[in-house]
Amino acid sequence: MVDLAKPGLDVGLYTNLGPESLAFYGDELGLASEGVLKVGGGVHQHRLSLRGSVLKINDSRAALGHDVTGYRRLRIADETVPDATLLVDPNGVEVELVPPGTAGVDAIGVVVEGPDLAAMAWFWSEALGATPLAADRFRLGSTVIECRPRDGWVRPGPMAAAGFRYLTVQVRDVRADHARLVDLGVEEGAAPMRLGSVARISFIRDPAGNWIELSQRASLVGDLGPDDA
Repeated sequence: MVDLAKPGLDVGLYTNLGPESLAFYGDELGLASEGVLKVGGGVHQHRLSLRGSVLKINDSRAALGHDVTGYRRLRIADETVPDATLLVDPNGVEVELVPPGTAGVDAIGVVVEGPDLAAMAWFWSEALGATPLAADRFRLGSTVIECRPRDGWVRPGPMAAAGFRYLTVQVRDVRADHARLVDLGVEEGAAPMRLGSVARISFIRDPAGNWIELSQRASLVGDLGPDDA
């Protein structure tokens, strides 16, 4: 299992509708800002607090495509709603506010689709070490993942496309976890790389091709250690 540096998985969106997205998540849903990062390529990443996770709104200056993604819905536990309430953000992302405990969600949850439920279950439970809650639901840290099969599946394209595009798992040692997952047969999205003194990251893809970032942030784990020789 991955060695988590924090329990909440982070949620990554890409958009050409930055102001509208910030109005939805910040003003309407009340998520507080944690600042803005310039991540290159004309992208500003707005970081919002999300029940112990971070919602990363990557506002792109370049026009984005609308490639397929398996990330279908973000669930947010909200003690103010009596029943599940489904909203849609400006990018077409489904956001469901749920009473705490709904489908096991006490912080956030994610609904993800792919062509093979058994392969998705193996990925989350065996490769990443999530705790099974049901045949199709798994808890990794404080985040609940619900896997759903979809017929006529089309593999997701580039990560930088409009909508809900990736999850970030904060770990203590990116290189160790990345190598172990690749050895298990998990698809590599991008090899580990260092971002100065801030973080070391890599990317993997689940059995359906959905993107997942592994991140080792200095603010969570301290010294990133030496680079490879």
